[in-house]
Amino acid sequence: MAKTKEQKKEVIEKLRENLEKQKVMFFVDFQKLKAEELFDLRQKLKETKALLYVAKKNLMKIAFKEKKIPVDVEELRGQVAVIFGWGDELLPLKTIFHFWQEHKSPEILGGFYEGEFIGSKKAIELAKLPSREELLARFVRSIAAPISNFGNVLQANIKGLIYILSQVKTQ
Repeated sequence: MAKTKEQKKEVIEKLRENLEKQKVMFFVDFQKLKAEELFDLRQKLKETKALLYVAKKNLMKIAFKEKKIPVDVEELRGQVAVIFGWGDELLPLKTIFHFWQEHKSPEILGGFYEGEFIGSKKAIELAKLPSREELLARFVRSIAAPISNFGNVLQANIKGLIYILSQVKTQ
């Protein structure tokens, strides 16, 4: 059933609101998703402070043009949904990527990250990066390793000295 002008205006207004608040924005082709899978994906994205929003391409085009976002939605293939992220910038993308690995859908088409449009390949590369917490843990381990090793070397020297002294004492 076709939407009325009022309904279309509401959709454009919702898109405008989300475009104002978003930190990142990604596009997916959700054509092959079943209804329950789409619901599940929406729930997972909601946990990551993200929103999957489905609208017609021409309505997206109007909202993007008004906000001066340089993307031609018509060039994106399939049924396009836009994902707006407000929290961690890569967490929604990682969620979509892990969901795609399980279900082979939705297909990541690209998005806006750090103010520029990225294609599908770049988006998938970003999704494969370790999380911020994991990178910080790796950094802390790399800093702590020399200190820990130094402590082990000093401890080994003391143990060796004690062992030699105990050998001398028994003789």
